[in-house]
Amino acid sequence: MEKKLVYDIHDKPKFNQLLVFAFQQLLAIMAATIAVPTIVGNGMSISAALFGAGVGTIVYQLFTKFRSPVFLGSSFAFIGSMCAAFAGASSMALGYIGLLLGAAFAALVYTIIAIVVKFVGVGWINKLMPTAVIGPTVALIGLSLAGAAVKDVFSYGPQDSNGSFIMTANIWVSLVCALVTLFVVVICATYGSKKVKLVPFIIGVLAGYAVAMVFTVIGYTAGIDALKVIDFSHFTNLVADGVTLETFFSVPEFSFTQAIKGVADFDANYLLTVAVAYVPVAFVVFAEHIADHKNLSSIINKDLLEDPGLHRTLLGDGIGSFAGAVFGGCPNTTYGESVGCVAITRNASVATITTTAIMAVLISFISPFIAFLDSIPGCVMGGVCITLYGFIAVSGLKMIQKTDLEDSANLFTTSVILICGIGGMALAIGKVTITNIACALILGIVTNIVLNKFKKKEEK
Repeated sequence: MEKKLVYDIHDKPKFNQLLVFAFQQLLAIMAATIAVPTIVGNGMSISAALFGAGVGTIVYQLFTKFRSPVFLGSSFAFIGSMCAAFAGASSMALGYIGLLLGAAFAALVYTIIAIVVKFVGVGWINKLMPTAVIGPTVALIGLSLAGAAVKDVFSYGPQDSNGSFIMTANIWVSLVCALVTLFVVVICATYGSKKVKLVPFIIGVLAGYAVAMVFTVIGYTAGIDALKVIDFSHFTNLVADGVTLETFFSVPEFSFTQAIKGVADFDANYLLTVAVAYVPVAFVVFAEHIADHKNLSSIINKDLLEDPGLHRTLLGDGIGSFAGAVFGGCPNTTYGESVGCVAITRNASVATITTTAIMAVLISFISPFIAFLDSIPGCVMGGVCITLYGFIAVSGLKMIQKTDLEDSANLFTTSVILICGIGGMALAIGKVTITNIACALILGIVTNIVLNKFKKKEEK
């Protein structure tokens, strides 16, 4: 039996509750959103990425008529494309032009597909990707993130030759902080009052942060580095030159301001380099877009591919992605962490998502708040991510439950997707990387088509 939503799509919580719910969504998506510019480097600003994610989400909501409760954050799928844009540029400024052009190419792909869907409908999508394909793919999205959650729990500590984490003193401390966060979240979400069940992540993060603070204070007092879980340098750097207005409010370094400096270095060959790096990945992310919206549809008991329609979600994702890249450099995508937050809290209010987007935009200018978010230890976020990624995986498994696995075509299609995806079947073709999820999904679609074609011949 499906649980009823506490807040449906069009419900609007009270203003004070809305701010709390929005902050919880922000915590859920924040770590991954700012991780992308950190990984790509080249001077990319994490506060600009947060601003871009907020703007991209607002654009998405406008295109979907505020009917789809999901946040858009920095896409990990385009990391290789972004690195290729910088690698093929003659200057860093030209690299930023590449980021904007690449996002424009991705948006163009989404727009073309959206036009096709508008005139042809979504029936072909359901035939191409039935539950036997979408279910295991959604499960795979959660399972593929499991390693990242575990590494966060142990704060990327030392590993032996077998990949097992070596339990040094700082690893034990990280594990304690992560477990406190994890169990506070699950207990609040399971046994808390109605109000507590709506904000389990905030309570969990604060509990984990408090434990980490105790360890850190003891570490500084006793001079034990292993206990210093929280990095206070994020705060001390703000006041290194004294307390000023700029200390508290600063304008992020937006990508378009950097790109303007590289106009003189632009040439047609570079345009082709960027197109080759971005366009194939856009088709891959399209498949993940379908999976995310199918998953979200099952959670809110409403088919988003029909209402507001796949053509609207695609346009919102594509144009929102480009708008986000103009400011933050990172193409955006619908976030599994956001979907997981909706699933656990049963809060599908679009007002909450929109408020989160506005909050992300405003917070990007407030330096102390960015410093606080940066200072949340990885182990604390790891404890949260175990629940978020787990819920995504379980949502996919629930879809598989509705599939007739006595049918060999469904059984083998599901098996192929799970094994290839969990096994890490990823391909690098030139500068284009096809992720394990994309490879598994493509192979699953082909398997499903081939087996069902033979089945129809056999029936005849």
